[in-house]
Amino acid sequence: MTRHFLNLADAGGDAIAAMLNDAIERKAARQGWAKGKPDADAPLSGRVLAMIFEKNSTRTRVSFDMAMRQLGGSAIILEAGSTQLGRGETIADTARVLSRMVDAIMIRTDDHAKIEEMAAHATVPVINGLTDQSHPCQIMADLLTLIEQGKALPGLELAWLGDGNNVLSSIIEAAGLLKFNVRAGTPQGYEPDADFVARARAAGATITLTRDAAEAVRGADVVVTDTWVSMGQEHAHNKLAAMAPYQVNATLMAQAAPKAAFLHCLPAHRGEEVTDAVIDGPQSVVWDEAENRIHAQKSVLRWVFGQL
Repeated sequence: MTRHFLNLADAGGDAIAAMLNDAIERKAARQGWAKGKPDADAPLSGRVLAMIFEKNSTRTRVSFDMAMRQLGGSAIILEAGSTQLGRGETIADTARVLSRMVDAIMIRTDDHAKIEEMAAHATVPVINGLTDQSHPCQIMADLLTLIEQGKALPGLELAWLGDGNNVLSSIIEAAGLLKFNVRAGTPQGYEPDADFVARARAAGATITLTRDAAEAVRGADVVVTDTWVSMGQEHAHNKLAAMAPYQVNATLMAQAAPKAAFLHCLPAHRGEEVTDAVIDGPQSVVWDEAENRIHAQKSVLRWVFGQL
């Protein structure tokens, strides 16, 4: 059966743990190497990944390209507007064609139904590079970064500030799979997806929803935020006003545990969801987090190809 990675639950907790262990080992084995040099075993030699972008990208684009290079494979970048998708070809037909030409497909898009349709008609693995519903590859990098910081995932207390968006949905999903807890401080009307919350709670995670930013952060092991207005969203002015009390600043970070880490998936709107003092401060690990997109996704790629 073809392995797809549309959400973290497609793999499950044990497989995620195996991927993270693999990422740690492979990253360590590359210390001091040129970034484009293939890993010693080049496990995806000869494999080709097609990357479809319907949304702008820096980290997803570069990290998947570099992941394939380091695994010994290669990648083809497809901008949706310059392909037949942009002229009305169905996702199903695109999936069928690409399945004859490449070994896997990564798509970064808006509606999650699109990636589900892609997976339903593809005969090669499909990977979620981002949808409006979830962002599992980002959370794999986040988890890898926290492990590197010496954080044990079971029992971890994670605080989220701001919009209950796709990144938070995947964090909550991870909490249920890996047994950590999430306290989400969000304005009214911007709560996280109720289905993700219910599933995580059913799996034993404590998911706390609050309007109080200080309550969310107090004693937390890690503090996470994201941009308040995502690509393509409207009514930005009203949303920014609602989000203002959830800005991660030095005063708010001081409420977290003394050695709390700060994460942000980037790009950051400095002065909105986070201040310079925090993102450039000693508790910030956002640059490790960004680099770890490569290492985490290498292991995701190995998993979809049945190597883990």
